[in-house]
Amino acid sequence: MRSLTITFAVIISLSFCAKAQDQSFRKAKVDFIAYETLVHQVKEHRKSRLINVDEFIEMSEKSGVIILDTRSDSMYRRKHIKGAIHLNFSDFTQQNLMKVIPTVHTKVLIYCNNNFAGDEVNFASKVVMPALIQREIKPITLALNIPTYINLYGYGYRNVYELSELVMLFDKRIKYEGTAVVHE
Repeated sequence: MRSLTITFAVIISLSFCAKAQDQSFRKAKVDFIAYETLVHQVKEHRKSRLINVDEFIEMSEKSGVIILDTRSDSMYRRKHIKGAIHLNFSDFTQQNLMKVIPTVHTKVLIYCNNNFAGDEVNFASKVVMPALIQREIKPITLALNIPTYINLYGYGYRNVYELSELVMLFDKRIKYEGTAVVHE
């Protein structure tokens, strides 16, 4: 009886292993080639959608325009452009985007940490510093604007404009909100 129990346990174990192995070969919902195609499309579209701070402010004052902040929840709560709505980039799904952006035709303005200088606590730079990671690579800017723009485009939002200018903290044209904002 004992050998029958052991045999049965081995068969069950092999069955689970085969099932697990079979599942491990399922392809993830990731298509890098489609993403590269999308990036190529976005590259041309984005060229005419890069705006300076004055254009950003002017557009933001129009009715129905959304300023979208896709940084982390904590960074958004601490400090963001006044009037910006928040959707963390990692929470991008079609359903979540539809909750914060009324239609694919809505004008959306985006910005990220790399648009601001002089406040590394609330707008930490996304520039890779080779010396810090002890690798011999060229510095590269990994701005959140780019994946945000690509993903919005991929979800069908074509009326997106990106702040392209570096804004100094003391620039009075930009107003901020959040727990870290000191009101004068």
